[in-house]
Amino acid sequence: MPTTADFVIENAKIFTSDEKKPYAQALAVKGNRIVFVGTNEEAKEYKDSSTRVVDGQGRTVTPGFIDSHFHLLWGSISMGGAQLYEVRDFDGLKDALQTFEKQNKTSQWVDGRGIKYNIISGREELDKIVPDKPVYINAYDGHTSWANTKALEMAGIFQPGVDAPGNGVIVRDENGLATGELRETAMSLVENLIPEASEARKRELLLNTIKKINATGVTSVHNMNGEMEEMMVYAALEDAGELTLRVYVPYWVKPETTEEMLKEAAEMAQIQGDFARGGAAKFFMDGVWESYTALNVEPYADDPDAKPDGIYSLEHFTRMAELCDKMGLQIFVHCCGDAAVRRTLDGYEAVQRSNGRRDSRHRVEHIEVIHPDDIPRFQQLGALPSMQTSHSPFSIKEGDVWPARVGEKRWPLSFAWRDIKNAGNNIAFGSDWPVAPYDPMINLHVGMNREKWNPSDPDQTLTLEEVIIGYTRDAAYAEFKENEKGQIKEGRLADMVLFSHDLFALKKEDILTAKPVMTIVDGKVVFEKKTSNW
Repeated sequence: MPTTADFVIENAKIFTSDEKKPYAQALAVKGNRIVFVGTNEEAKEYKDSSTRVVDGQGRTVTPGFIDSHFHLLWGSISMGGAQLYEVRDFDGLKDALQTFEKQNKTSQWVDGRGIKYNIISGREELDKIVPDKPVYINAYDGHTSWANTKALEMAGIFQPGVDAPGNGVIVRDENGLATGELRETAMSLVENLIPEASEARKRELLLNTIKKINATGVTSVHNMNGEMEEMMVYAALEDAGELTLRVYVPYWVKPETTEEMLKEAAEMAQIQGDFARGGAAKFFMDGVWESYTALNVEPYADDPDAKPDGIYSLEHFTRMAELCDKMGLQIFVHCCGDAAVRRTLDGYEAVQRSNGRRDSRHRVEHIEVIHPDDIPRFQQLGALPSMQTSHSPFSIKEGDVWPARVGEKRWPLSFAWRDIKNAGNNIAFGSDWPVAPYDPMINLHVGMNREKWNPSDPDQTLTLEEVIIGYTRDAAYAEFKENEKGQIKEGRLADMVLFSHDLFALKKEDILTAKPVMTIVDGKVVFEKKTSNW
């Protein structure tokens, strides 16, 4: 006799992400596992009076979304500052910062996150908004910030004569005074002065954020910055039964990281909880195009004199990657520029020559621009692309600085999802939150509908099925969990999402009208929209 299920979803359009059985009508869950996938008639055997039965009403069910590039704790803490993502002009920034100041009168600082690059240039504008408190605001991508005069003076960097550490830049005017714009590691000179939130406040922000993330259908994330201290935050929540998001946490390898320090990565790899686990290492090969710190084959289109060196030389990266690979760690590398992608692939090739080839699934993150010669190398090396569709400007009419930095000659190979997919690669998708919104529907929308910036550019868009698979089955493969999650299949973890619409009946330009109405993690409902008809 079949097992009596805890709950059954029937009358649904179930997209399983399982190549052998891509669609179904019904599913059944017992405990934290899927025990049946099939037809409504077959599902009757799994029901009795104790079974919760959910009528899917012909709407889509998918596996839970796995966001393959995320900054969970960092993003959650940033929610305690002014949220500037929707700010469109200087007046909007003024209103947001002054409102935050009024609502947080005891705060010593006015800080915010999410500002776009073309809204503010420096300290003088911030001085007009808040003259009597230090102000610090971070760009949406986390690679550039702006500070007012008071904050610069407190950091001791307003006057000439102070250089930024590492690859940082303190932008200065013709008199040597800091303009207020801080790039890359220069940001820390001011950011480190802001009082840190209490542990209780961090926990509160984290738990509140996880609830919001679950409500968008995300059930797992690959965290892209971490160390043992952050890992233990998630492990403690799991021990307390409060973690409703599966978190894969790498060890962040920095240029100053030594071989001895990598022992912490090995210790993190020993933590293999059902929700929080280690086993990976994260590198940054370059910065971002917007701040002139992306590592490129050809110079910047709008500033040929900007010639960033990258964060790691090939020799340095290869040496550290070899050590990580010998430890059995999976490697993730941030690469926005095409030369950063190439240098990382060169490093992976060198690691294979040194250590031998294994099923390492080392990854390249972002790949905002790629040289055509490097596209076949992913298959040759067994490396995986991990990309975020909402990083791409949707339309050239948006006025984003990104297309100008890159230049029209590189537009055809910018955010080249289709070319990379057609070369035989399975792309793991994600958001890079808080750089971009974590709502997968936004990323589905951009992936399916992004406009060509030039009529002669190739169409890099993807189908609904391809983006969902990249967010589920391929994302699970990209963390060595393809046999546990990412598909609605008997024996897999019961992580899934029920939507308000049949996604496949919608016009692709209307995909944003659909929202999750139920999210299930580990067999438990962690979000449910409380309306009679969803």
